[in-house]
Amino acid sequence: MIPIEWVCRRVATGSFLKRNPGVKEGYRFSPLKMEMFFKDDANNDPQWSEEQLLEAKLCVAGLTIGQCEVDIMSRSTVAIFEIVEKAWATQNCTLVDMKIEFGVSVKSGEIVLADVIDNDSWRLWPAGDRSQQKDKQVYRELKEVTPEAMQMVKRNFEWVSERVKLLLEPQASSRVVLLMGSTSDVAHCEKIRKACASYGLPCVLRVTSAHKGPDETLRIKAEYEGDGIPTVFVAVAGRSNGLGPVMSGNTAYPVISCPPLTPDWGPQDVWSSLRMPSGLGCSTVLSPGACAQFAAQILGLRDHLVWCKLRASMLNTWVSLKLADKKLQACSL
Repeated sequence: MIPIEWVCRRVATGSFLKRNPGVKEGYRFSPLKMEMFFKDDANNDPQWSEEQLLEAKLCVAGLTIGQCEVDIMSRSTVAIFEIVEKAWATQNCTLVDMKIEFGVSVKSGEIVLADVIDNDSWRLWPAGDRSQQKDKQVYRELKEVTPEAMQMVKRNFEWVSERVKLLLEPQASSRVVLLMGSTSDVAHCEKIRKACASYGLPCVLRVTSAHKGPDETLRIKAEYEGDGIPTVFVAVAGRSNGLGPVMSGNTAYPVISCPPLTPDWGPQDVWSSLRMPSGLGCSTVLSPGACAQFAAQILGLRDHLVWCKLRASMLNTWVSLKLADKKLQACSL
């Protein structure tokens, strides 16, 4: 374990107010306020600055905690908070602040989240109302521990326990509909579908040509507009892409063109996806993975589980780049 407690705050309350006189309770931090405390019971876990942590040169499981490691823990704390915050928002509950700790894997040498996140880790205010708080702070603020007071604490913990189960349930179904001009585009569509699956997005594959059968294309479009499920249409058409523009001109749903370009005619064919008539909002994304990510960003606005997967993916990408840079610097030295 790394003997540092990381605290992430969205709303000013508790000890922060004592250490920062003049700040009113309820002040909202955007971006999030980060603090760290050295775990030392004898000295009441003093607050540390980043500089103090770096100068301490802590060594845990053979890993010296330097700038790279501090940055990874700081960035991870923010991402973890935002993911939990987004989940609790589906229950109309404000995640006020949260504390977590990290450790070093003795097998891989990686920094990992090494904490149990529970009702002792955070402050939760239903509807943003401090008087309704459901976390362990209720127990801490008891003037007298009585059987009645403990029953109230128990009910609060039961309330949290029941709602935690709901955090992993999708709040809205969503999907990506892949429209391909011919079955020769199946391989390209499968790449998009695989990438969508990493975000938990179901995909439907259909074959239709806006040039050869526009009436059927519009019938398929209406089929998915009629059930009220949030949908992103992806048009996969090579050569002259009429599919994306026709869909965009006839639906209020988002449309993404992801043409399967070929080396011979690709530079010419792509213009049928890029040059749109006025009044069309069809976007063009060439990479199947990026296309899936864009669809997830759209649907994640309504589905917190999709949004959380996106946020975690962003963190993992950032950490991998940070570690790659550290490794390269070590090689250069």
